[in-house]
Amino acid sequence: MCIVVAMAISVIAKLLVMLINMVTNLSFFGSINPSFLNPSGNHLGVWVIFIPVIGGIAVGLMALYGSKAIRGHGIPEAMEQILTNQSRIKPSITLLKPISSAIAIGTGGPFGAEGPIIATGGALGSTLGQLFKITSNERKVVLAAGATAGMSAIFGTPIASVFLAIELLLFEFSPRSILPVALACITGAAGHHLLFGVGPVFPMADLEIPSNGALAIYSTLGLVVGFLSLGITRFVYVMEDLFEKIPVHWMWWPAIGGLAVGVIGYFVPQTLGVGYNNITSVLSGSVALLVVLRLFFFKFLSWAIALGSGTSGGTLAPLLTIGGAAGSVIGIVIINVFPNSGINIPMCALIGMSALFAGASRAYLTSITFALEATGQFHALLPLLGGCTAAYLVSFFLMENTIMTEKIARKGVTAPDSFEPDILSKLIVKDVITADMNILDADMEIKMVREELKSQNKKDLYYLAVDKDCNYIGIISLADINKHDVNPEDKLNTILRTTKLYITYNDSLQKAIALMATEGVEAVPVVASNKVIGLLNYKDMMDAYKFYRQENERADRQISFHKQRLKILARSRKLFKPAHKY
Repeated sequence: MCIVVAMAISVIAKLLVMLINMVTNLSFFGSINPSFLNPSGNHLGVWVIFIPVIGGIAVGLMALYGSKAIRGHGIPEAMEQILTNQSRIKPSITLLKPISSAIAIGTGGPFGAEGPIIATGGALGSTLGQLFKITSNERKVVLAAGATAGMSAIFGTPIASVFLAIELLLFEFSPRSILPVALACITGAAGHHLLFGVGPVFPMADLEIPSNGALAIYSTLGLVVGFLSLGITRFVYVMEDLFEKIPVHWMWWPAIGGLAVGVIGYFVPQTLGVGYNNITSVLSGSVALLVVLRLFFFKFLSWAIALGSGTSGGTLAPLLTIGGAAGSVIGIVIINVFPNSGINIPMCALIGMSALFAGASRAYLTSITFALEATGQFHALLPLLGGCTAAYLVSFFLMENTIMTEKIARKGVTAPDSFEPDILSKLIVKDVITADMNILDADMEIKMVREELKSQNKKDLYYLAVDKDCNYIGIISLADINKHDVNPEDKLNTILRTTKLYITYNDSLQKAIALMATEGVEAVPVVASNKVIGLLNYKDMMDAYKFYRQENERADRQISFHKQRLKILARSRKLFKPAHKY
C-alpha cells in the first residue's frame, strides 16, 4: 500500500511542479508554459504588487468553500491528525492542497513545493488507509509514507525523508513502521530520478575536508544560527497572532499577506516564488554580501508575513534560503576579520542552511542527511554534525515549541519530543512478582469458599485456584465469588476464568499488562511447568516502574577513590602485622 501511494505521489509531485510553473508563467509573463521561469525576471512594474493579492484571494476562497485545512504549511496539520484524529485526513485535501499551493506559490508566494506535496502525500495515504480495513497505527504509517515519499520525490533525498518520518510524523522507531516508510521513500526517489533527473538538487563545487580549527568555527556558526532560529520561529507566530487581531474575516488574510509579498517583491524580486535557484546561488559562495543580506532579510520578512496570514505553502525552502544566506553572511564577516581561519563561504552557507532547519524544527537527523543528499557534499559531514548539534542544543533548551509544533501546542496537542524504550518491555516478571499468593481449591463449593474467606477476613481482589495436585486451574475475583446469581452449591471451578490467563517467569511486564487489559483483570498468575509460583498485580508493576525510573535518574558514584585508598591502606597495614603463633 505504501509503495502504491509513493508511486502516485511521485507523479503528483511532477504535476504540482508543472502546475506551479504554469501559474507562475501565466501570472508574471502571460504565457502557459510548464517550464520554469524565474518570476524575478518579470516586467510588470508596480502591477507585480497585485499578483500575490489575487493569489491570496483565490486561496482564501478555496479555504472558505473547500476546506480550512489547506491553510498552513502542511506538516503541523499532518502531525495534528496523527496525534488526535487517528491519522484521518479529509480526502478533499488530496486535491485542494496542491491546487491552492500552486496558486499561492505561482502568484509569487515565497514558499517551497515540498510542504504542499508532503501534505498531499499524507492526505493520499490517509485516504487510502480509510478505504481499507486497517488499524489506526497502520493508517499512520501509510500517511507518513505518503508524506515522506512526496519529499523524496521532490528532492531525491530518501534517507532524509525516512528521518523526517521518524522525527516529525511517526514518533517511533520500529520495523513495522520504518520498513514501509523506507520502501515508500525509495520509490519516491526513483520517481525523482525518472521525472526530475539524476544528480543533487542543489549542486555545488566540491568542498574540502576542514581542519580542526575550521570545525570549531563551523560549530560556533551553528550556535549563532541556533539563536537565529529562535527569533525566526517566534516572529512567525507573532505575525500569526497579529493576523488573528485583524477585524476582517480570515478568508481575506492571505490576500493581506499577499499584499506584503507583492510590495517586497516589487523592491526585491528575488523573494518571489519558490526560490530554489536562490539556494543554489547562495551555496556557490559567489553572491555579493549586499545581495545576500537583502535576500536574507526580505525573504524572511515576506515568508513570515505570508505564512502568518494562513495561506498555503511550505517552510523548508524558505528556511534553507534564509539559513544559507545567514551562514554566508557570517562566513564573509569571519573571513574578513580572520583571513587565515581556514573556512570557506559555500561550507558556511551549507551549515547555515542545515542548522536553521535543525533549530527551527528540531528535526536533527533530517537536517544533516538532507544537506548531504541534496548537495552530494559528504566532506561536509563533520561540519554539519557540529553546526546542527549546536543549533539543536540552543533550540532544545531555550524554545518550548518548534515552528512545527507551536500551532498544535496552542490547541492543547503535545507532540512527543523523545524516543525512549518502553520500560515495561525491559522489566521481567521474575524480578517483580511478590511471594504473597491467595490459593483456593478449585473443587471446593462456593459457599465453603465464602465461609473460609470470611473467617480469615480475606479482602484481596483476586485468588488463584489449583487442583488437588496443586496444578494451576484458573483465576477468580472476589466479586465473582460473591455474586448473588451464583449457585452456592456449585464448585469453584465452574466460575473460574480461562486457564490461558497466565504468564511465565521470563515474560516481560509489557506482555503482562497487555494480558490484563485484554482480559479486564488487575492481576495475573505466574506459572512454570503448570505450577503456580506467584501472582503479579498492577500495583507490583507500578512499584517496579517507579523504582526503575528512580534508579535511572538517581546520580551516584560507582567508583570512589576514597574507598579505594582506604582498602589499599588496610592491606598495607596487614603487611606489617606480626604473624600469629599457633
